[in-house]
Amino acid sequence: QVQLVESGGGLVQAGGSLRLSCAASGRTFSADRMGWFRQAPGKEREFVATISWSGVSTNYADSVKGRFTISRDNAKNTVYLQMNSLKPEDTAVYYCAAYIGGDSYYYTSTYAYWGQGTQVTVSS
Repeated sequence: QVQLVESGGGLVQAGGSLRLSCAASGRTFSADRMGWFRQAPGKEREFVATISWSGVSTNYADSVKGRFTISRDNAKNTVYLQMNSLKPEDTAVYYCAAYIGGDSYYYTSTYAYWGQGTQVTVSS
């Protein structure tokens, strides 16, 4: 069974940091572009960051650019999201997924193998 499992979420004060992990099992994702998305209560799931299979190419939502860093360790079949200078508006459930192709890697419809998510709560 192919699974992506997110971890590392929690409660943090504004200005703090968290590092999320996304561990894959059931198949290797080392050849896949991977992405992080988030969903706040009452809102649609939105793009956060994506990384190419090699790790050379990364892209970020404007709202997190300069504060978040996506990375990967293909030997461990794991993708990370380092989140610094967290703000209350970053509060959401964070999901990772594998890009399966399509018009744009900013859209949830072009991803599959979604994990169950990890809750990030930033207090003011």
